[in-house]
This record gives sequence, C-alpha cells and structure tokens, in this order.
Amino acid sequence: MIIDVHAHWGPWFFTMDVAGVNHATMDRYGISHAIVSATEAVIYDPATGNRALAEWLAGTDRHFGYVTVNPRRLAQAEKDLQEYLPTGRFKGVKIHTDYTRSPADSPQTREALALVAAHGVPALVHTWGATVLDLARTCLDIPGLKVIAGHMGADGHRFAIEAAGSCDRLYLEPCWSHAPARRIAEVAAAVDPGRLLFGTDSTLIDPASAFGAVAAARLDRDLAEKLAWRNAAALFNLPVRPDQPT
Repeated sequence: MIIDVHAHWGPWFFTMDVAGVNHATMDRYGISHAIVSATEAVIYDPATGNRALAEWLAGTDRHFGYVTVNPRRLAQAEKDLQEYLPTGRFKGVKIHTDYTRSPADSPQTREALALVAAHGVPALVHTWGATVLDLARTCLDIPGLKVIAGHMGADGHRFAIEAAGSCDRLYLEPCWSHAPARRIAEVAAAVDPGRLLFGTDSTLIDPASAFGAVAAARLDRDLAEKLAWRNAAALFNLPVRPDQPT
C-alpha cells in the first residue's frame, strides 16, 4: 500500500504530462490513494483551480485534495479554506513558492502558513536547495504548523537532513526528476522515521521514478511501510486501511 502525498490533477502548460492520475497508473505501482493539487490553481489561478478540483474529487474515492494557496492573495486563500476544508475531500494546503514569487521565509508565505496552522492542516511547500532550511525556520516560528518539504530540497537533500533535525514538525517527501544514488537512503538513515513520506510529482513525472528511487534505498520493512503510507495516513488523518483493495 502506498499513499502519494505529492501529485497533480489537470493539464500543464508544457509537454511533461507523462502519467495521469487514473487508476491504471496508480495500480501499476500499488498507489492506493493520492493527494493532489490542481495544476490550474498552482500555475494560474487558485480560485478557479480549487473549484474545478473540488468538482472532480466528488467523483473519486482514491484521491484527496490540497487547497492551493497563493501567499499574495490571502483573502482568496481564506475564502477557499473555509469553503473546501469542511467537505472532507481536501486534507491540506499546497504552496508553490517559486510560481508565486513568495520564498519560504518571506512575509507573505509566513502569513499564509500562519493561516494554514490556524486551520489545523499540513502544508506541502515547494523547496529546492537550501530553501528547505528557510522553511524549517518559518515552521519553528509558527506554533502548531506542520509542513512537508516538497522534493526534500531536490539537490539539497543534505540541507533537508539539517532542516528536519532542527524542526520536529517538518516532514520530507523525495520526488525529483533526478535520482542520485543513495540520496533517499542517506536521508532515511539520518532523520526521524516518522517524518518520511512518499511523493511522485505525477503528472509531471512518472511514478516509476520515485518508486524506483525508494526501492533502491533498500529500507527495512518497518521504515518502508512508514514512508509508503503509515506516516501519511497519520499526518493527514486519512480513512485508509492496509487491507483496502487498490
């Protein structure tokens, strides 16, 4: 059983839509559930993207959603959080710091994450390189906030180890378009096993990439299960069981 905490729904503006969020793709890799953000909300407009995703989620029981938040549009963010979180179909918030030009330690993102904390859900935040350290510092400054470092810093995975060591409310998910040898094994050996998650970045990247990278880490059974689904189920309070069919 696998829960994918970093996936997308909807078309991209470039030709990298390589693996849909359909059940056939999920079944191929044993992904029972995925938490998705609307591409339209991430790239263009949160309001229309979140609304479209809410309509689509009503027809699936294997997907949950992220309410995408633009830190520079907090009034709209609050409106969307109040509308969609109570439905139970949205389990967290997605913030892309690059597309919104709102770094993890900027006043705008700090305000947005304080709003997320007030609603009591986790936030998946884009990180790259040393920006994962900025996210950890921001998280420490906001009581109760739980954040997921998307891509766990990508080529900055050693910064991610440092960040996770400094903040016990920061989680790591490993998806990246590259798969350097021992990257995941190195992180898994150095951080609290309760804060590792699985993500693929589909539909941008085929799940095979993340699946293969994790398999190559040769994690022991207990740690592999925590990373694959147990930690995500607990963090997002997901109504899933390991014996559920995929």
